[in-house]
Amino acid sequence: MSPSLPNRRDILVAAACLPLAARGQGAWPAKAVRIVVPFAAGGTTDILARALAPELQGAFGQAFVIENRPGAGGNTGAAEVAKAAPDGHTLLMGTVGTHAINPSLYSRMPYDHVKDFVPVTLVAGVPNVLVLNPANAQKAGIGSVPDLIRYARANPGKLNMASSGNGTSIHLAGELFKAMTGTFMLHLPYGGSAPALIDLIAGNTDLMFDNLPSSLQHIRSGRLKALAVTSSTRSAALPDLPTVEEAGGAALKGFEASSWFGLLAPAGTPTDIVDRVQVASAKALATPVMKERLLAQGAIPSGITSAEFARHIAAETAKWARVVKASGAKVD
Repeated sequence: MSPSLPNRRDILVAAACLPLAARGQGAWPAKAVRIVVPFAAGGTTDILARALAPELQGAFGQAFVIENRPGAGGNTGAAEVAKAAPDGHTLLMGTVGTHAINPSLYSRMPYDHVKDFVPVTLVAGVPNVLVLNPANAQKAGIGSVPDLIRYARANPGKLNMASSGNGTSIHLAGELFKAMTGTFMLHLPYGGSAPALIDLIAGNTDLMFDNLPSSLQHIRSGRLKALAVTSSTRSAALPDLPTVEEAGGAALKGFEASSWFGLLAPAGTPTDIVDRVQVASAKALATPVMKERLLAQGAIPSGITSAEFARHIAAETAKWARVVKASGAKVD
C-alpha cells in the first residue's frame, strides 16, 4: 500500500520547525532595496553608493536604488533608516559623520548610532583634501598651508570655509585646523559636498576640506587649488601633494582627519541578510576593476565583516570624541 500524502497541518508543522535562517534563505530580496545616502547627490557618499549598487543588483537580481536624504550633517537620512522595517530592504550608506562624529558633536541625536543599527561592511576609507578657489587664493597670496595660516591669522573671519554639513568630517577637519592654528574662518554648511563645491568653484566661498573623490577631478582640471591631504600619509591618487602635517610644520603636528563610508542596516535585520550583503560587497570591492576605479578616485576599498566594522565604529567614535573636544566644535 502506498504511503499517505502529508496533510496541510503536517506541512505547516514541518515548516514551523525549520530554522529561521533556512526559512528566510532565498526570500530576500523580495523587492527593490533602498540605499539611503544621507547627503546630496554628487558627493563622495553618493559616488561610493552608486559604484556599489550595480554590483549588489547583479549579485541578488533585484534593483538597489539610491535615495538621497540630506540634512543635519547626515542625521536626517540616518534617522530615516533607523526607523525603517528591519527586513533588509532599506540600507544606509553611513559615514564617519553619522556614526562616529555626530554623537559627540550634537547635543541631541535623532537615533542611537549603535543600538539602532547593525553594521554590514566598511566600503572605503577616504582622505580629505584642503582645496581653495584658485582666483580667491591668488588674490590673498595663498599658495601653501603656511600662507593660509598667515593670512587667516592676519585676517580673522575674512575667509569662509564651506562644508558638506554640520558634523561631517569635512566640517570637523576645518574646525580642527582652526583650533590647532589659532585661526578663525567662517563656516558655511551645505546639504552635501556637491553644492558646496559648486559655490567654491564659482568663488562664492574660499576653501573646503573636501573628501578627495568628489574634488579630485576639479583639482586635476585646475578649477580647484589643492594644498594638502588630511590623512597621516600621502594619497596614491595625488602622491606629490603633502599631508597637512607635513605642510604645516609644528603648528599642525599630529593632524589627521580622514573619512570613511560603510553600509548599515536597521537594528533587527536578520543576520543571514547582513552576511549575504557583506560577502557580496567584499567580493565586488576586491575585483581589479572596482579596486582600480576607487583607488583612482582617492578611495581605499575595504569590505570587512560586520563584527570588524562594529569594532571600527567603536574605535572611531572614541577618537572623534577627543577631536570634537579638542576643536571646541558643537552643533545644537
